[in-house]
Amino acid sequence: MSISSSVRNELEERYEEPLIAFRMWMANAGYTSNTVRNYISDVHQFLLFLDGMQVSQVKNLQVFAFLSKVKQSGVSDTTRNRKHCAIISFYRALNELQITEVNPALQVKKSKTASARAPLYLEPEQIRELCIHIEGKYQERNKAIIMLMAYAGLRVGEVHRLDIGNYHPERRTLEVFGKGRKWRTVPLPEPVAWQLERALEERIVPWRAGEEAMFISQKGRRLSIRHIQLMTSELFEQLQQLNEGSRHKRSYSCHKLRHSFATMLIQSGTDIRTVQEMLGHASIQTTTVYTHVNDKQKEEAASRLASFMEL
Repeated sequence: MSISSSVRNELEERYEEPLIAFRMWMANAGYTSNTVRNYISDVHQFLLFLDGMQVSQVKNLQVFAFLSKVKQSGVSDTTRNRKHCAIISFYRALNELQITEVNPALQVKKSKTASARAPLYLEPEQIRELCIHIEGKYQERNKAIIMLMAYAGLRVGEVHRLDIGNYHPERRTLEVFGKGRKWRTVPLPEPVAWQLERALEERIVPWRAGEEAMFISQKGRRLSIRHIQLMTSELFEQLQQLNEGSRHKRSYSCHKLRHSFATMLIQSGTDIRTVQEMLGHASIQTTTVYTHVNDKQKEEAASRLASFMEL
């Protein structure tokens, strides 16, 4: 459901105060640029559906009708629920800033989605292979970035926001600013700490005085999220080419490295609460998706069961 620029401009003018308030609220809450962009787009669609109705006049019925129309357009339950969350957040902002008094989206139920699948992840040997094939002028920097995501569980945005002062070499820990504007302390395995220190020794001198970013681009600026994503995608493509004999091509991303980290923790016997803390999850329910088992573990369990059978 795309909206033309002229219609967006009309919506921005008609609903100027609530949209400005929503942007301010999201900026203060620390929402990522990607979330802000998606939520504003979703709210634009909702406001267009209202056809001039004031936001203070909206009832549960209008929210439900909009989401029903969205669902009928053929989008997934996940996309429908994201738009629902955007509207909830929109009214939460208006409530807190005293523009409206109620949140008509709260009483509308989310769509039921299929049970969460086990997240896609890399096996430990695949991650090692990935790191081995990192080459080029910025090899040390790029290898440190990959290792921070794969062996410390950092999100791509968290890597982007790292400053030099966030690393404590004497304790081998990182102070990470994550989702929900929350800090967490992440202990680094010795090889990761060693690689990070190598990267810092070769850190590019930033063009701006006082720039404290840990990872600097060739242009002398803080390395962007997009640059990290592109670098990682190129490495994954190389990994796929090296394993052309595999039957299934999989789509990997930066976040799959974080999935791999969580999976390795679970499979090594780390308790779920510790995994939650290391990943920076607000809810343990988010962490439980990593308690999946793979086919090899199932086969081993079946083999152990066979020892009790006399057939």
